[in-house]
Amino acid sequence: MNLCVGLTGGIGCGKSTVSKLFAERGAGIIDTDVVAHQLTHSTGDAIPAIREAFGSDFVGSDGALNRDKMRTLIFSDAIAKQRLESILHPLIFTQAKSELQPLQNKPYVIITVPLLFTSPTFQQLVQRTLVVDCSENQQVSRVMARSQMTESEVHKIIAQQTPRSVRLQLADDVIANDSSIDNLTAQVDFLHKFYTSSQNNN
Repeated sequence: MNLCVGLTGGIGCGKSTVSKLFAERGAGIIDTDVVAHQLTHSTGDAIPAIREAFGSDFVGSDGALNRDKMRTLIFSDAIAKQRLESILHPLIFTQAKSELQPLQNKPYVIITVPLLFTSPTFQQLVQRTLVVDCSENQQVSRVMARSQMTESEVHKIIAQQTPRSVRLQLADDVIANDSSIDNLTAQVDFLHKFYTSSQNNN
């Protein structure tokens, strides 16, 4: 079985950028955010359960999840958030696990899981954890630059995620995404060699 590395980090820390750099070096990539989008697309497996649990108002005219409406709800209603997670998380895990087998020819696999440290099932799937880290100010400015969210909305998301100090404490490996792309690339190169070597020693 391939070495599986769980990649995580707060919103705006640069998980997608780091994942892309690992992919360019030949790593197998599974992104649970991508899986979640597939599941909540118009033909996604999660849509019937979401419609039943939340009502048709939360499904758009195109048949896909109304993300803005759902985001507003789960910010203000912890029970609704748990209900959505109880629908999505088992489906995401099953899909991600099924994507592992076709990647056995890769030197190792990176699984991006934003909620890794609060997901025991995904923690059982990975042998190492990698945190992409930056300051909260950088998180806020990056998310605001790429989305329609206000500063307040970004802070609300950050508050719901595993605290930065806890992520750093639990991580096996850390990539600091707080300076140049060259610096980021150098850190990915180092870990790529380490993960490849670890896989070969298994």
